[in-house]
Amino acid sequence: MSNGTPYAYPTFPLRRFVHEMTDGPFGSSLTSSHYSDEGARVIRLGNIGSAHFKDTDAAFIPMSYFRELRRHEVKAGDLLIAGLGDDRHPVGRACIAPDHLGPAIVKADCYRVRLDENRLTHRFAAWALGSSTVSDQVSASTRGSTRSRINLEVAREIHLPVPPVEEQRRIAHFLDAETARIDGLLHAQNRLQERLSERRTAGVIAAVSDAERTDRRKSTLTWLETLPADWQEVRVGLLARMGSGHTPSRSHPEWWTNCSIPWITTGEVKQVRDDRREDLIETRERISELGLANSAAELHPAGTVALCRTASAGYSAVMGTAMATSQDFVTWTCGPQLDPYYLLWCLRAMRADLLGRLAMGSTHKTIYVPDLQMLQIPLPPLDDQRKIVKRIRKQNTGIDRLTDAVRRQNSLLTERRQALITAAVTGQIDVSTASGRGIEE
Repeated sequence: MSNGTPYAYPTFPLRRFVHEMTDGPFGSSLTSSHYSDEGARVIRLGNIGSAHFKDTDAAFIPMSYFRELRRHEVKAGDLLIAGLGDDRHPVGRACIAPDHLGPAIVKADCYRVRLDENRLTHRFAAWALGSSTVSDQVSASTRGSTRSRINLEVAREIHLPVPPVEEQRRIAHFLDAETARIDGLLHAQNRLQERLSERRTAGVIAAVSDAERTDRRKSTLTWLETLPADWQEVRVGLLARMGSGHTPSRSHPEWWTNCSIPWITTGEVKQVRDDRREDLIETRERISELGLANSAAELHPAGTVALCRTASAGYSAVMGTAMATSQDFVTWTCGPQLDPYYLLWCLRAMRADLLGRLAMGSTHKTIYVPDLQMLQIPLPPLDDQRKIVKRIRKQNTGIDRLTDAVRRQNSLLTERRQALITAAVTGQIDVSTASGRGIEE
């Protein structure tokens, strides 16, 4: 038993209660080539949530192979622990195998545990492993730079609070009920956030086609049904000079010294995917004037619109200063009839169409230059373009303010949920008198 901890209950290593504990088969014993359309379920890391089983992304192996791997078998009610984690999925999280599971095994880095439930129940152990105090303890024992890992022996040494069994059952029942209430609120908030996002997207599409105008005609653009009667659909290449970029040869180190020219690459994924951002000011990488002179890269002026056609295909931004790009981008330097920010919002409005109709590839989507050369947009007068941009910014500001409020509420609910779990399993609250009333406040 450990002393000087934040627990009101005594703590013991998990191994003190283990009847049986096993890992999944490693290496070539179980690979995706063994999977089948039906048979015995393979429990993978993605199925192990924090105190709940995620019944998605199902994988199976043939029953004949399941019988060969029976030592890794999982039965309903078993405790499942994740031996691998990351920032969003903590290592050491645990859940219970559901009743409907049927024949199943664990995969590598997933531990199946059977405890002496007369002393430590699986349900309480799953909640305890998800508490902040135990999670911090597990994190301190991990190895791995990008993904945290614990092996079977480390998992056996995790110290858990161990109240009397009847109290364990009360705590687990309390947490089942209270977290379900919070999860219901989070689900509603997430749905609201989705609707706000849909409203934002629809608002942009309506603005770039001036949906308030009543004198309309059928559009020839695949992403718009109608347009104002006096607008034309015009190929972007007739309104802006199209360009691209290049990567100076890495075999010439002298081309990569004294680098001062901002260079847009796929490293700007996070920036270009942020639709609240219009201008790209800083880049992760730069190239030199010598590298620019000895490659097909171009220096584009501020105000040039860049669209990624590979890693984050379909996402776009406006250059806030003179920049070059890698070959992953196409650019348009607008002429006098086209406002760059109107073009930007047209590209964002048509993004779903670009990805659905033009992007090629199953894993990594790519939009090819010949398709982009034929791209068309609706063309109102220049003054109207600028009014439309102002309208988009105003309506987005209102929606973004609501979205931020929802996110703050979600953050508070998530913190409340985690604090409740930790307080309950460590004995900081008496669950026989505690209540979730006031969670919505």
